[in-house]
Amino acid sequence: MYRVVAVVLLGCVCLSAGLATGTTAEAEPAIVGLYPNPAADGDEGEFVTLSVPPSTNLSEYRLADEQRSVRLESPSTAESGSVVTFSTDPQRTATLVDQPVSAIADGIRLANGGERVRLIHNGSVVDAVTYGRAPEGETYDASSDSWKPLGNTQRPVISDAGGTVEAFVLPDEPDRAVAFLENASERILLAGYTVTSERVVEALVAAHKRGVEVDVLAEGSPVGGLTEDGAAAFDALADAGISVRVFAGEPARYRYHHAKYAVVDGRALVTTENWKPAGTGGRDSRGWAVITRQRDIVAGLVETFRADAGWVDTKRWEVVDKDTVSDDEPSPPDFPRNFEAAQLPVNRTRLLVAPDNAEQSLVRAIDAAEESLDIKQVRISDRAVPLLRATLRAATRGVRVRILLSGAWYVESENRQMKRWLEEQASAGDLPLSVRIATPEGRFGKIHAKGLIVDGQQTFVGSVNWGNNSLRNNREVGLLLDGAAVGEYFGTVFESDWRREDSQLPVGYVAACLVAAVTALAVGKRIEFEG
Repeated sequence: MYRVVAVVLLGCVCLSAGLATGTTAEAEPAIVGLYPNPAADGDEGEFVTLSVPPSTNLSEYRLADEQRSVRLESPSTAESGSVVTFSTDPQRTATLVDQPVSAIADGIRLANGGERVRLIHNGSVVDAVTYGRAPEGETYDASSDSWKPLGNTQRPVISDAGGTVEAFVLPDEPDRAVAFLENASERILLAGYTVTSERVVEALVAAHKRGVEVDVLAEGSPVGGLTEDGAAAFDALADAGISVRVFAGEPARYRYHHAKYAVVDGRALVTTENWKPAGTGGRDSRGWAVITRQRDIVAGLVETFRADAGWVDTKRWEVVDKDTVSDDEPSPPDFPRNFEAAQLPVNRTRLLVAPDNAEQSLVRAIDAAEESLDIKQVRISDRAVPLLRATLRAATRGVRVRILLSGAWYVESENRQMKRWLEEQASAGDLPLSVRIATPEGRFGKIHAKGLIVDGQQTFVGSVNWGNNSLRNNREVGLLLDGAAVGEYFGTVFESDWRREDSQLPVGYVAACLVAAVTALAVGKRIEFEG
């Protein structure tokens, strides 16, 4: 389990010229966090968070900024290792943090532009922290000299070893996601960016009527606005008695809730696609998806869902302002079903979430590549994206790199510019790197997958786009899967899309995968957690 807290690092405050400076004695309290610029009128709810040694009488201490000094009127003692927050609006702050909250008796105003804050005991400064300009709605972590959105999680990578997963792609398996929901007997937790599919709504309502616990979490303000179909879907779910929460409150932890996954009983589905006809419904996008019953991956997704749904920036759909925009989805063509779902053995699966750990984990995976990188993306937002820089480093090492980008009208121009620039880099450095713009030729509508295959052995499937906003500001979810069978499955699909030709899975491939899966289960399962 993990908890959403305002400040989680309580180590020593590092000495650093011009940054945060700590002067604490071993037995003295320390300033570990500041919230100078709340997302509220008049900056109501500013706070300072202290770590407090055992048997500390906090009423002997004063807190000072560059204008005034105030006595800390809090409980006189604190338990060992405790964290205490002092706020100008304790009632409001208590809804945002887990630790005890006390009022600052005479008030203190933290400068949005930055200043020095001191903790004073018997006339002596026992700790001091200097911070720079404060972004709205973010807390300052004195240990790392960094700003983080208030309420953000500090999610570790969770790893589960052994077992099997079911892999499938879209639009080839248009019924698979709905069938997954229809098989629920106990619970459904559905998280998405957009939810507009009538089939998905019908499956959720039917599950609710037969006694399944159903909860839905989605973005309240997607790019371009909430569509009429999206509002109608939420209305239908809420009217049926299903809990629907959307990200529509302040302060906001994420730019967008862009994750796309569902937990059904003891299994989980993670996909690159939205819960809409063009996505999981198989009526447009090329997408990737994985279903797993690996226990700790499922538990990690449940914890992520509960933490995201349970904070103040989510609201019940019934109380949200419902401004909508018109839908504009043309009638889709029928697409061939060249690739069927397959049960595949895996060596290890890792649950990655952004902004907590996905960037670092994916950069490490790319940096470890020895032979090949196959990348499938809607777009690459700019040249400085860390994942692209790591990819160029890999190409410099001699790793063969192939990047397949979407040819959809809304990204084609910038993707062609990126293609030209990457080809210039490849030519100048004699790098084994090639880029193509996808030409679906009737096999799918557009590339929407966010996929990565490393050395044919490691595959990432999830919602992460190759852009800093996705990596650092959005809530994203994905699975990093180790195993040649998964790499071969998605690699075959990649090869087909890359070569602009139909390519079905080899005869007997699925049967062979089933035999390998049974063998993997017989060997047993080893579970581990990563920090």
